[in-house]
Amino acid sequence: MSAAPTATTGSGAAACPTLDQWKDRPAPTTLGGVPANTPEASALSQAVGAQGRGAFADIYGTQVTDFPAGRVALCVTDLARGRQLADAAKQAAPGIDLARLDIYPCRYTRQFLQAAMDDITKAGHDIAGSPIYIVSAASDASGIQVTTSQQGADSPALRQRLEEILGSTPVTLVAGAPVHAA
Repeated sequence: MSAAPTATTGSGAAACPTLDQWKDRPAPTTLGGVPANTPEASALSQAVGAQGRGAFADIYGTQVTDFPAGRVALCVTDLARGRQLADAAKQAAPGIDLARLDIYPCRYTRQFLQAAMDDITKAGHDIAGSPIYIVSAASDASGIQVTTSQQGADSPALRQRLEEILGSTPVTLVAGAPVHAA
């Protein structure tokens, strides 16, 4: 397992954490025996997320709560405006602790990636002869991930069609299975 990158606020800042860096970490705490995020990081994450999805949607990429435990990783396309986002979160929720926030650069905003995912979805559930099971943003806001069959993941035709749809936005093809309602 990779160590958590150290975020900085100047040029040369560590990149936004990838899913591989945080996905298998145990829950940092429990509430009534149920795995949960720490209350401090949860409060900070909620306040930061509200600003990121609102007034700062033009720079907000993603965030990771409790990376590491008690901290929040905020990924934005503009570090200076990311600090402004943090200040706005503090104004909206004075009880949060900004000392627990790490700001990282990311490549794309959440709203840009959502528009790209919408473009793929509009193209249908079958593209270039391959099924499309799941379309999602990369966990570090670096591009799009498309889950398809093994044949689709290996298909140059699917990759070419997705690249036509997405332009220069990176796409990763992953072999998987369809999602079924429980």
